[in-house]
Amino acid sequence: MRTLITGGVRSGKSFHAESLVVAATDVTYIAPGPPPDRELDPDWAARVAQHRERRPEHWRTVETADLERAIAMSDSTILIDCLGTWVTALISELDGWDKTLDDWEPVFWDRVERAVVAMTAHAEDVVVVTNEVGWGVVPEHRSGRLFRDLLGKVNQRFAMECDQVLLVVAGRVLTL
Repeated sequence: MRTLITGGVRSGKSFHAESLVVAATDVTYIAPGPPPDRELDPDWAARVAQHRERRPEHWRTVETADLERAIAMSDSTILIDCLGTWVTALISELDGWDKTLDDWEPVFWDRVERAVVAMTAHAEDVVVVTNEVGWGVVPEHRSGRLFRDLLGKVNQRFAMECDQVLLVVAGRVLTL
């Protein structure tokens, strides 16, 4: 079973995703992306600690931007949290914040496709968490628009290969 869970920031996505896999005897929790700049996000460490406290001790945590490899290396149920941090990491890795899209977009989409293929080939359940974008104002800066546009398309690509897509709003789960 492949499940994509989307919703706004602090909507309850991660908590719901964890509840879907908590009964599994073996879980790989993939955190795909580097931590944010601690100066810009001083509460990051507290949020990470809160997430870890909710997870059972036997879950393996893999922190990497190589989502394809992390999925391929696991033989257990997988929880990926979240695609938004992964897209940020990919854009940074490809120097996309400063280069034109034409310079790096083909490599970006190749990495996305390889991760999707790895997800669909995985023998166990996969739950993917992502942020829903585009419901607010148009970002003023290029980086915000770039992130919004790419994550929206990445979400669509993953959703195409999932058996179910769930929207979490204010802790409530809607099946799409």
